[in-house]
Amino acid sequence: MKNSFGNALCVTLFGESHGDAVGCVLDGIAPGIKVDVDLIQTEMEKRRGGKEYTTPRKEEDVPVFLSGVKDGYTEGTPVCLIIRNTNAHSADYSKFRDMPRPGHADMTAGYKYRGYEDLRGGGHFSGRLTAALVAAGALIEGALAGKGIRIVSHIESIGDVKDRRFDADHPEIDALNGKDFPVLDEEAGEKMKEVIRKAAEEKDSAGGVIETCVAGLPEGIGEPWFDTLESMLGHMALSVPACKGIEFGDGFGLAGMKGSEANDPWIPEDGKIRTASNHCGGIVGGISDGMPVIFRTVFKPTASIAKPQETLNRKTGKTEVLEVTGRHDPCIAVRAVPVMNAVSALVIADLLTQRYGNLWLGETK
Repeated sequence: MKNSFGNALCVTLFGESHGDAVGCVLDGIAPGIKVDVDLIQTEMEKRRGGKEYTTPRKEEDVPVFLSGVKDGYTEGTPVCLIIRNTNAHSADYSKFRDMPRPGHADMTAGYKYRGYEDLRGGGHFSGRLTAALVAAGALIEGALAGKGIRIVSHIESIGDVKDRRFDADHPEIDALNGKDFPVLDEEAGEKMKEVIRKAAEEKDSAGGVIETCVAGLPEGIGEPWFDTLESMLGHMALSVPACKGIEFGDGFGLAGMKGSEANDPWIPEDGKIRTASNHCGGIVGGISDGMPVIFRTVFKPTASIAKPQETLNRKTGKTEVLEVTGRHDPCIAVRAVPVMNAVSALVIADLLTQRYGNLWLGETK
């Protein structure tokens, strides 16, 4: 029952939504990485609830480093961080053991953990644990930025409302700085908010797609066959609660193209080699080609909705109507944006550490 990811740089996740804290351990991290508190708190703020279009649950979300950090820099030993849960409302969740919530892990968690699992707020399966991933990812994002590698995401769509996609050659990274609701087209953003607002009014929820770009990644990153750049990003992305799919570059759209249209020809530019297009999203043969790595992830609508739904009553063996009360996001995708940045950073750092060694991301005294 492993809860770890990575090879050279490994992250282990722990905690429950309504437990004392959530947290993670980063093992294999380089010494000399600056702990940029401002950057970490900025990313944590983007993920926090208590704002419009998010859950009313508002946590302070201040990471506490228990080990591996001294005088503002990583030591190279395992970094352990925790984030206290201070605003959990643990109502009676026991009924969900008999009447599992549709779309939730109540039933499948019971299959795996035989009734010993914590159902409160989703327990270990809750999106609450992404707070620890964002804190760890933000620590790594600062180190990557120092190497010229930048990661940014935006809301590509909510419901049937779409933002414009990143330019394949020169993604509009700076256009998203400081945005609480990160979109490239503000008009589309307002329409997305209306979709979320309407879903909430109907006691329902909305799904969405997030587009992520990794710019400045050196060519040659990825470990075929089974730890390719695509497979590792896909593995980590699909581990995030509610993420149900991923595509790179033109993704499923490639099925409607011919090879002559889908291929990215190699060309010289300013003494360097690049591709004339980026249909494959900066990855060929599972290895980075020097172009921006662009991919999209789909997030299903929030499973916890106040709208009455039918579910099985395991005691009676019949279906009954269930209404889920509590504090829930009307659209998970909004707060998943910094999560996708964070998990991408962890994957990239793991692969970079494998290629260049443990010391590459840190500073030298």
